[in-house]
Amino acid sequence: MDRRAFIGTVAGGLLAAPLAAEAQPAGRMYRIGYLAEGPPPSSVLAETLRELRELGYVEGQNLVIDSRFGAFKYDRLPGLAAELVRLKPDVLMVAGNPGIAPLRHATSTIPIVVAWAIDPVGSGLVASLARPGGNITGSTLGTGPEFIRKQLEILNEVVPKLSRVAILRESERRGAAETAALESAARKLGLALLFADVRTPGDIEGAFATITRSRAGAILILGGNMTWVSRQQIADLTVQHRLPGIQLLRQYAEAGILLTYGPKLDETYRRTAAYIDKIFKGARPGDLPVAEPTQFELVINLKTAKALGLTIPPSLLQRADRVIE
Repeated sequence: MDRRAFIGTVAGGLLAAPLAAEAQPAGRMYRIGYLAEGPPPSSVLAETLRELRELGYVEGQNLVIDSRFGAFKYDRLPGLAAELVRLKPDVLMVAGNPGIAPLRHATSTIPIVVAWAIDPVGSGLVASLARPGGNITGSTLGTGPEFIRKQLEILNEVVPKLSRVAILRESERRGAAETAALESAARKLGLALLFADVRTPGDIEGAFATITRSRAGAILILGGNMTWVSRQQIADLTVQHRLPGIQLLRQYAEAGILLTYGPKLDETYRRTAAYIDKIFKGARPGDLPVAEPTQFELVINLKTAKALGLTIPPSLLQRADRVIE
């Protein structure tokens, strides 16, 4: 079976929701422990709970949620992970790489479902996507070399004579494999890269000042929970500093980033709920493939293009799934 067929089979099996009447044994109370690296509220948790309701799990009726929030104080995550493990949940849930390692250190037996992971194989979180092994499974947002090259190609298509691209990323999610993929893609396109790493939301404004001084012609924002909660600030700064930007998720374009190309989060939320449901019913996480996205969308913000004085090529507009005017 080829890779596309395998992914399609996995997605189809995961996203087929069972009837609510057979979603869980009557009278059973299930417990989820949720670890977030950022502050409350969590859209990941809220959307996953919405999907779980479709499967028959309702908080306060047959579902208990224990949440711990790190507020981007990463040294707190190991202690918060240990607190959740002591509560003996049926499933632990986490979004993003920084919280995975503390949970894995705290338990090797309680199933861990990751809403999205960055390069889970390269970062050593799982043995393979098809057979993760251990107690971790979930989803990846699809940030491999081909995907990174595609984002840089789109920027190169939009910005005339582009020569230098800034990479805004979270310090906690730096990885050798991803850096190598970025540098390889940039070389093929004749682009120089400037890496601007931020650890807290308070670092973002200073990072943009550095990027502007470096005369970068565009910016690629790598995903993470900290940049997610700061997406409006980031969008505003791209316009203020006249930097055409691209990111994974359409919510950044809605905030004002010029372009987004990446997976649809709705698919991720459904998959996370489906995995939790399967584990509640007895599935072992190590047997559930780490799923890659199957649905992608290109979103273009024409209001931002006008503010930046850019003309979007007609060929790119024709490929767009959504245009914000």
